[in-house]
Amino acid sequence: MIEAFDVCKSFRSGRGQVAALDHVSITIMKGRLFVVAGRSGSGKTTLLNCIGTLEKPETGRISCAGIDITHLSRRAAAKFRRKQTGFVFQSANLVSYLTVRENIALPLELNAWSNDARNRRVDALLDTVCLRGMGAAMPQELSGGETQRVAFARAIAHQPAILLADEPTASLDSATGRQLIQLMQALVRESACTLIAATHDPDLIAAASETLYLKDGRKVGQL
Repeated sequence: MIEAFDVCKSFRSGRGQVAALDHVSITIMKGRLFVVAGRSGSGKTTLLNCIGTLEKPETGRISCAGIDITHLSRRAAAKFRRKQTGFVFQSANLVSYLTVRENIALPLELNAWSNDARNRRVDALLDTVCLRGMGAAMPQELSGGETQRVAFARAIAHQPAILLADEPTASLDSATGRQLIQLMQALVRESACTLIAATHDPDLIAAASETLYLKDGRKVGQL
């Protein structure tokens, strides 16, 4: 379970101090597809970054499985990210000089999986995302949908407890986006992980177990 208590985060810009998160509190149960919805600038990405320990709230607290992650040291936060979280971004962020197979294997190497275990896991994931036979392909050879499927396979490879996806369908056409949503739902079911996605995609919102709505950094609704 993930709990955020009265989380605040602000940034300084040309307009002065901007509240990215303004006293946001949420509870997310394990194994859910939880969506954070809102327009650009509503605080969606900042909330994901705080849950993933990429940013620290100025006030408030975030707890994951009973661990207060907001007060972890830099080293402990890096270990938490490496072992407990997976990230998927709108642009996928695959490593351009690594093959599909090498990209998926990257978090397994960082977490010291053996060669045999790593190969078995990558093979299974290539089947899961329907990319068997494409392990030797380079990222630039992939379509947008294939690229995002590789990104999800990489994010879930080390079996993290939390998967964070920032606008994962934004750069895809509607049909490809729906296929990716189905894959995301399957990954949540099979891995029993918690998937938190920031989006304004109505198809992804409709697929969510629960949706938090943000506006100007404030919680304005939850369904």
